[in-house]
Amino acid sequence: MQILRSYPELKTCRTQITGKLGLVPTMGALHEGHLALVRKMRELADAVMVSIFVNPTQFGPSEDFNKYPRNIESDLEKLEGLADYVYLPQVKDIYPNGEKMTVKAGEAAQGLESDFRPGHFDGVATVVSILFDQTKPDLAIFGEKDYQQLMVIKELNSSVGILGLPTIREPDGLALSSRNVYLSAEERKVAPLLYKTLTEIRHPGPVPGSGSSSTDSGSSAKIPAQGRDDAIRKLEAAGFKVQYVAEHWGRLLVAVYLGKTRLIDNIPLNN
Repeated sequence: MQILRSYPELKTCRTQITGKLGLVPTMGALHEGHLALVRKMRELADAVMVSIFVNPTQFGPSEDFNKYPRNIESDLEKLEGLADYVYLPQVKDIYPNGEKMTVKAGEAAQGLESDFRPGHFDGVATVVSILFDQTKPDLAIFGEKDYQQLMVIKELNSSVGILGLPTIREPDGLALSSRNVYLSAEERKVAPLLYKTLTEIRHPGPVPGSGSSSTDSGSSAKIPAQGRDDAIRKLEAAGFKVQYVAEHWGRLLVAVYLGKTRLIDNIPLNN
C-alpha cells in the first residue's frame, strides 16, 4: 500500500497507475462502513485509492470541524491489504488559493440538509470535484447513509462513474458513522430508535419521492401526516431533537440531534 502525503506525490504516482482506478473519498475515522466501500471497489476496479481529508469548507462556523475524529495511524492499519494507494492531502494541496468554495451544488442540494447546514453541499461539491480532478479516477463510491450527498455528487459535471452502497448498520440497526463516537453510553442505547422509527412509518410498495423538510407541509404527501407526527413525537419523547422527517428520491430521510451529536439516516420506501 503506497501512501501519498501531498498532491505532487499523487501527481507523480498517478502517471504510473494503469487500468481502471477506483476512488473511495473519506474524511477518515474509518469504520466498517468505509471498509465495505473499499471492498466493493476492490471488486470493480484494477486499483483502489482511498483519500482521507477532513474538508473544512463543508463545516459551518458552529459545527465540529476541530473536534471531528482523526486517527490516521488507525485508518492506515485498517486499509492495509485493502487499498493500493492512500491519498493524505493537506489543506494547501486541496485549496492552494485559500479555503474557497468554487463549485456550486445543483438542484439535489435544495432543502433537507441545506435548510440546516447552509453552504454544506457547496463545500462537498467543491472538494469532490477537486479530488476527482487530482486523482482522475474511473469510478468513485459513496455510502447511501448520506443520501442527499450522493445525489449532489451524481449531479456534478464529471466523467467519473458514481456508485452508491447501501448503509452498513450495527446489529441493533444504528447506521455506522464516524460521529457515533460522540454518543454517551446512555445515548448509544437510545440511538437505534431512529432506524426503528423509520421502518415503522415506511409505506410498502414503490413510492415516488417528493418534498423537503419536516417544516414543509407538502413534504409528507406520501406518508400519512398522523404517522409522521407520531414518529416525531416518539423520537422527541426519547430525547431526540428532530430537524426533519421527509420523503425524497423514493427514500424516507431523517436528521436529528441526540444530545450534542447530529445523526442522519434514511431507508428506501419500497422495501
